[in-house]
Amino acid sequence: MAFKRIYTKISNITKATCTLKAEGARYGELAKVNGMPAQVISVVDEDVTLQVFSGTEGVSSYSEVVFTGSPPTLKVSDLLAGRFLNGYGEPIDGGSELRGESRMIKGNAVNPIKRSSPSTLLATGIAGIDLNNTLVTGQKIPFFANPDQPYNEVLADVAMRAEADKIILGGMGLSNDDYLFFKNKFTKGGVLNKTVCFINTSENPPLERLLIPDMACTAAEYFANDQKQKVLILLTDMTLYADALAIVANKMDQIPSKDSMPGSLYSDLASIYEKSVQFAHGGSITIIAVTTLNEGDITHAIPDNTGYITEGQLFLKQDPDIGKVIIDPFRSLSRLKQNVIGKKTRSDHPQVMNALIRLYADAVNAKSKKENGFDLNEYDKRCMDFAKEYSRKLLAVDVNISIEQMLDTGWSLLKTYFKKYEVGIKEEFLEKYWNEEKTIKA
Repeated sequence: MAFKRIYTKISNITKATCTLKAEGARYGELAKVNGMPAQVISVVDEDVTLQVFSGTEGVSSYSEVVFTGSPPTLKVSDLLAGRFLNGYGEPIDGGSELRGESRMIKGNAVNPIKRSSPSTLLATGIAGIDLNNTLVTGQKIPFFANPDQPYNEVLADVAMRAEADKIILGGMGLSNDDYLFFKNKFTKGGVLNKTVCFINTSENPPLERLLIPDMACTAAEYFANDQKQKVLILLTDMTLYADALAIVANKMDQIPSKDSMPGSLYSDLASIYEKSVQFAHGGSITIIAVTTLNEGDITHAIPDNTGYITEGQLFLKQDPDIGKVIIDPFRSLSRLKQNVIGKKTRSDHPQVMNALIRLYADAVNAKSKKENGFDLNEYDKRCMDFAKEYSRKLLAVDVNISIEQMLDTGWSLLKTYFKKYEVGIKEEFLEKYWNEEKTIKA
């Protein structure tokens, strides 16, 4: 049995941390402070600072501190599939204790030698993503959304539809309703056998959120690297994760950076997102993470830093013309889509995508003309009619069709509302896909 290091003299206590002198403590090591879970977050000589996940209420200068000698770990095996766990990797679903190999969480990023260039299509079934912002395995991309938008519902739909071997959900600060929503959705949808869920609810200590992404990444690395599977990590909400980082930094009297965030925010976020990888042996980890915006402010430190780290962004938007949430075609971007569109998808994909978005932009200009009292010509009216159908049939998040069907729908819309010379598509594709029998709506 390992010798326990026990101390009973704490020199400094804040609402979230405590500091004491201890020998042999290591950064990231777990401990118990007055029986409550804690983790070492700073070691300077013998001065050791621990973050107490549930807060330091009830902790005194003479409270007992017991160091475990090891960092947080997760027991990995195929038995992870179908389980709901907390931030410590403990079951919360009433099932049996986990069995498997214990692995440290928050390991290093993947060696570049083991990486290959992301070039495999990852279809989500959501037309606003697959058609305009196509994803590839090994990509990292955020969902930017306002707090009142149904971002968790969209993530659940992605989990249900995505062509992935395993789905890893990391929920941070979820309401109990959201937790039950995910659980019921995965159970009734028949995908529970390929999902692993790490859950921190709003009733749990906020600092426990800091463990969730690393637990999710550790599970993903097992399935992607060891089992050579295609893994998709879904994280929600990274803003609440960053808020937890700020709580710790504030209680340690660190000088805040932009928007009261800690100066380490960029590296903290990067350590998570950089776990995305396309392994040379075929396994992969793709990360889609929700970042909620404060009143739509994209310049806030959290989305601002996220944008530098990730490979694009997906924006949710309420479309007033159809009354549905859509993937915004103008603000959304997948920087890696060129690796697969027209190569791993049908050859007309880039042409159709560009034509649809350009004509949608013409519709936005026509709508602006109308709102400012200008007369609309016949082309303007057709563009506005087209935009409503485009949003309803291809941009709305509830559209669930294959990429082949998306392209066919795109052609149908183009032929319904426009003439050949108006769509700007190469003649070789017009000859193949344009049906002259289709009439143009006035």
